[in-house]
Amino acid sequence: MAVIQTDSALEIVASEQRKIETRPDGAVVISYHDLVSGAESLVPSITQAFGDAAECLGLIIVKDLPQKYKELRESTLLLADRFAALDEQTKEKYTDPASQYSFGWSHGKEIMNGKPDTLKGSYYANITLPEAIEPSAAQKSAFPQYYSDNIWPSADEKGVGGFEDSFKSLGQFIFSVGCLLARACQPFVSTVMRDQSSSLYDLIAKSGTVKARLLHYFPPKNNDISEDEPHDNACGYHLDHSMLTGLCSAMYLAHNGTSAPIPVPSPSPVSGLYIKTRGGQVVKASIPEDCLAFQTGEALQVATDGLLRATPHYVRVGENSQNVSRETFALFMGPDTEQKISETETFGEFSKRKFDEHYAAPDDAVVS
Repeated sequence: MAVIQTDSALEIVASEQRKIETRPDGAVVISYHDLVSGAESLVPSITQAFGDAAECLGLIIVKDLPQKYKELRESTLLLADRFAALDEQTKEKYTDPASQYSFGWSHGKEIMNGKPDTLKGSYYANITLPEAIEPSAAQKSAFPQYYSDNIWPSADEKGVGGFEDSFKSLGQFIFSVGCLLARACQPFVSTVMRDQSSSLYDLIAKSGTVKARLLHYFPPKNNDISEDEPHDNACGYHLDHSMLTGLCSAMYLAHNGTSAPIPVPSPSPVSGLYIKTRGGQVVKASIPEDCLAFQTGEALQVATDGLLRATPHYVRVGENSQNVSRETFALFMGPDTEQKISETETFGEFSKRKFDEHYAAPDDAVVS
């Protein structure tokens, strides 16, 4: 095993036996070029990333992305902060209670750790490829969380120009990479999927339920974040209810109140994304800025009778984080709502249960 170098840029550990690249945190690394040119050689890497061995994170890193990804990530994450800085009355124009706040802006609506989550705000939109199946009228009525119309800031909304184009371009790029990964996963996934009639790629690429979430974690109000704070103080322990989730590396922005926020390194060595391995160990995961990460979701766990487990994770804010916000982007890829993922439940029915667990009735939600 190669010696671990200092944690800068894209240091890796190369497994000489299986030619699998991993980061010091254990995350498996694969190349975008391999996804595009032919993915047969990636099966060992995917197995190590998503399998059931104790050290598996349920996370895979994709490197060597086109230059446009770096530009899309930066522009979109900066827009997350700019939108969150708009006044409350303006942001409220872009909310959608009828979809359980699953389109447009959402703040203080989601229940995390048993209370309304006011620590972060989210902007949601549906991102699909042209081959997505058109939902029926019955689906639209039953599942407004997936099939409502996207809501975008007005073109003349000050400070957030280009929001729609940037958001959609980033989401569609991540979706395209996610579909390539789903195709590469098929030799591995097919050994455990209950329903062999559709590939993981088909379930995702032809779905109309793919949702993007642009996240803004507000700077902590309490300047004295202590070691006694719950470790999942920014985003509680949870499982994504998708099949695969695409993740950007977070951007941290320093706010001094007199000029535009500027990107800064993580304000604390403990701030960031944490994952529980298949063996139960909690690991701080690091996603390089020029890479994408993908993790497994609960719908895939259900569809494989638990043989492919979802990735438990949370976000922590550490000390010295005052005046620093955290921006990131997640893409949730799941099947059509009518697709059965267990003997008794469709993905739509499964999703509805999850939405009801995490969202209060509109009268009970809190905005602050």
